[in-house]
Amino acid sequence: MDPDGAAIVTPEAVILDFEVAGISSRGLARSLDALLQLVVLFALLLVAGFLPGTAAVVLAVAGVAAVVLGYPVVCEAVMRGGSPGKAALGLRVVTTEGAPIAVRHAFIRSAVGIVDFLLPPLGFWAVLSSLFTPRSQRLGDLVAGTIVLRERRATGAATAVRFHAPAGTEAYVASLDVTPVTASQLAVIRGFLLRVNDLAPEARSALAARLATPVAASMHQELPVAMGPELFLVCVAAAYQARHAPLPPPRAWAPSVPPPPPPPPPRAGTGWVAR
Repeated sequence: MDPDGAAIVTPEAVILDFEVAGISSRGLARSLDALLQLVVLFALLLVAGFLPGTAAVVLAVAGVAAVVLGYPVVCEAVMRGGSPGKAALGLRVVTTEGAPIAVRHAFIRSAVGIVDFLLPPLGFWAVLSSLFTPRSQRLGDLVAGTIVLRERRATGAATAVRFHAPAGTEAYVASLDVTPVTASQLAVIRGFLLRVNDLAPEARSALAARLATPVAASMHQELPVAMGPELFLVCVAAAYQARHAPLPPPRAWAPSVPPPPPPPPPRAGTGWVAR
């Protein structure tokens, strides 16, 4: 994570433009999820009321366990660290390295969530842990090695940027097969290239190498040593845009043609005579 806590560079050299979620937003997201859980529990108990005694008990016990423990696991696994409540508040769970969480992370967070949220006083341990940890982690986050982030919203409209092949690299750019490069990878490359002038020289060089290496690997080729990682990223961006958003061909030039002269007036006896 960067010094101000506003971004994460993952081991895959993916820049995530996020900020750590606060207790209030996390609490509201948790309340929304808890409300949905209560609705599901109420529906299950209502169904159990129409079943015979043993079946009703089994359904009630299994239903409570599934909703309390299973709901967070399923939501965070399917929604890649999200849940309906988190989605409403723009929150997401990631590992402390910035990578997407796995099912094991979601299960650990859900299991320890019993201590965080259900042991009396309700929610006290989660709030206490969040207050005294630098990344606002509850106990479940500390055990699972995760953090909850707020996705940073853009403050203005995105600016269209066109990357062109640097002088002398036109043939190399035309030869690049950028089919394996994903739109998210291009977004990371674009973000880096637009910010290079704001970086210190050492950080600029190091980050360019960290970004270019996995991109070259995904393209199944070696990183050109003589070219340098930053120039390679420019070439990839130019090749990607040429492939997926080519510029329209220039319109052919044609000389202006004067309009044809007006037709001559009809002769007398043809049915119409100008008066």
